[in-house]
Amino acid sequence: MIHKTITKDSKILGQMAGEIGASMIRNTIASKGEASIILATGTSQFETLNQLLKEKDIDWSLVTVFHLDEYIGLPITHPASFRKYLKERFFDLVELKAYHLINGENDPEKECERLAGLIEKHAIEVAFVGIGENGHLAFNDPPADFGTKKPYLVVDLDEACRKQQLGEGWFPNLEAVPEKAISMSVHQIMKSRFIICSVPDQRKAQAVKDCLEGEVDPMHPASILQNHPDCRLFLDQESSSLLSGT
Repeated sequence: MIHKTITKDSKILGQMAGEIGASMIRNTIASKGEASIILATGTSQFETLNQLLKEKDIDWSLVTVFHLDEYIGLPITHPASFRKYLKERFFDLVELKAYHLINGENDPEKECERLAGLIEKHAIEVAFVGIGENGHLAFNDPPADFGTKKPYLVVDLDEACRKQQLGEGWFPNLEAVPEKAISMSVHQIMKSRFIICSVPDQRKAQAVKDCLEGEVDPMHPASILQNHPDCRLFLDQESSSLLSGT
């Protein structure tokens, strides 16, 4: 079930997503003594991560973090590296119990196996995600594999996805955007107890409409969120502008 919240602007959207997610993390630590979460990257997550860092009453030393995806062959020093993104914006700023980065410079299949062995030991409480311009969830581009039970996959990035990365300013030209990545699978994301999904900007409006108002379909990967028992979706006026009744 998707619980939808529409805010006036993307900054408020991210703050609300961070506040709700922080509450879930605190409650999990109170009941279980620790928490395992998934963090997303990209421009849609800036404010959410900033808000989480402001939540001073979370004992981050009891939190283990996984992340969603990484380009194959991209060094951690590259501006578009998601490992670099998370280390600079989060991991280097809090003392975590552990964090497990996807290393796209390792052998991809062996890296998927390594990560699978790690995440299978954890029950994920909160997954922070976004929706791509092509409707992707993590780097599960259409048609997404809804059937695999593998926690991580080697995936091909379609042109729409690669153009989004270019448009967001991470690469100088389309040829520089990698064509392959390692991504957390749809199945693994959906195993999370709670999902916090932040989707700002007009450029995401069609994907939001397709994924919320259409059938659950691998051609619209994030439509699978309709089947999650507790997904909190945060939209701004631009990203929600094509929805019926808005």
